[in-house]
Amino acid sequence: MSEAKNPLTRTAQLLGFLMKYRNSGVFTGLDWNSATDMDPTTVEEGKPADFVRDLEALGPTFIKVGQALSTRPDMVPPAYLAALERMQDDVTAVDPATIEAVVEAELGVRLHSVFPEFDPTPLGCASLAQVHRAVLRDGREVAVKVQRPDVAQNIRSDLDTLQMLASKADNATQAGKRLHFADWVQEFRKTLLDELDYRLEADHLERFGDHLARYPTLIVPQPLRDLSGAKVLTMELVKGSKVTDPLGLRRTENSLTPVVTDLLRGYLDQMFVHGELHADPHPGNLLLTHDHRLAIFDLGMVAHIPPKLRGRLLKLVFSAVDGRGEAVADELIALGVRLEDFDEDRFVREVGQHVARYAAHSHAAAWSEGRLLLHLSRLSALCGLRTPPEFNLLAKTLLNLEAVCVALDPDLSVKDTVEAHLQHLLRDRLRQSFSPANLASEAIELQSLLQDAPRKVGTVLSLLAENRMQVRITGWQDSALMENLQKIANRIAAGIIVAALLISSTMLLRSGVGPFLFGYPAFALVLFVIAAVLGLMIVASTLRNDKRPDPREERGTRS
Repeated sequence: MSEAKNPLTRTAQLLGFLMKYRNSGVFTGLDWNSATDMDPTTVEEGKPADFVRDLEALGPTFIKVGQALSTRPDMVPPAYLAALERMQDDVTAVDPATIEAVVEAELGVRLHSVFPEFDPTPLGCASLAQVHRAVLRDGREVAVKVQRPDVAQNIRSDLDTLQMLASKADNATQAGKRLHFADWVQEFRKTLLDELDYRLEADHLERFGDHLARYPTLIVPQPLRDLSGAKVLTMELVKGSKVTDPLGLRRTENSLTPVVTDLLRGYLDQMFVHGELHADPHPGNLLLTHDHRLAIFDLGMVAHIPPKLRGRLLKLVFSAVDGRGEAVADELIALGVRLEDFDEDRFVREVGQHVARYAAHSHAAAWSEGRLLLHLSRLSALCGLRTPPEFNLLAKTLLNLEAVCVALDPDLSVKDTVEAHLQHLLRDRLRQSFSPANLASEAIELQSLLQDAPRKVGTVLSLLAENRMQVRITGWQDSALMENLQKIANRIAAGIIVAALLISSTMLLRSGVGPFLFGYPAFALVLFVIAAVLGLMIVASTLRNDKRPDPREERGTRS
């Protein structure tokens, strides 16, 4: 895939793409008619498939954009979401001489001085990198991930163009004001640029290896730091078959239930205990080894979840799995950003109904945990609630894990396994809250409050006694009330000016002072025309802009 180097040409390409799919719903938000399907597993031919092909043709940046959009059920219609989930990231391999040059420049040594054997045919090719099998001088086999040349420069250029277009869309369109494209592009930029630094991926491999060490059926290949850099990552080579390959006799001879159970528990631990979310655990990133263990690799995309947020997400997921719809709605409202048109009553009713339907059909494939969370994200967007990106990533991760579990062990109840482990995690959090360290921390906070309380109360009483108590309201200048007051003041001033111009023109008409135009004083006619134009502009502005206010956002919890 080639990318245009000229920024103006590239901008024109992107504008053409956006105009082609401007009515697809991807860039304008969801509606109730397009987002009610709980199981959008079929990819419609026509626009959704064309959309994916056009994204792939735009190059590596937009392949990653497609993968990121596949985690936004609140933004992308189901048919397009299903098409994006099947997006291909296979590209033509870079020639061996170029790969050798990249490795030598990054490691600072000759390729064959550290890798006596280096297979020129890659094990796999993607838009950002390709992986080669190699052998170290001590005979160990390794996998060498090499970044494609110039990909970082092209991606940065594309991201700059995307940021510019997103900012203009946010300012000029209602969809932009509602969905905040610029914020999404900024977050996407950070994630993608982190993925280009393989030193961060090496960190992820080490941490995931430590965290999952308690699960013997899971393997995370470890990096070789001395042979890795920002554009080259050398790690242990794991051999096996894809989990999507037919297992047949292997499944009958050896139960894969322990593997699937460990996978689910390990990922739940990563999310809710360690606060790290592997954002792309699809079947292509997992290998089943010959000794019936599961290897996890390609950890470039890892989201970090702060402690308070992961606690709320844990309660939300447990409430959903437990079938408590009102509790799910409460947690989503507490997590999300409420737009001005947020319909709380409808949201609580819809969430309650869908969670109840999930509880009644929880063993059906169309009502899996991941798909339920994806649908809750859509409901939130339709009711005017913007969910945090971590919630959408969690839903997509669970959906990918469920696909792996079905491939390895179709008879396993994912719901029962997830619910049992979530109960275990909640009990652990409860025990930790009463640990000596936490109790000591709370005691220190209470001591500080008791020590400061008399002084603060005395200060408030002194200010009241001296009539010097002041209350400061922040955000007044940016509030909706101030904006509306300014509109009223501007229109009153414009109306006064129009009235003054009309009165002046009337007085000049009576004066009979020349020069004359059409038999009337010319200056009086000019003032009358100006007044008429200004009056019409005020009326047009009122009719156009006073239908509904711009969306406002509000964070908070239900009472």
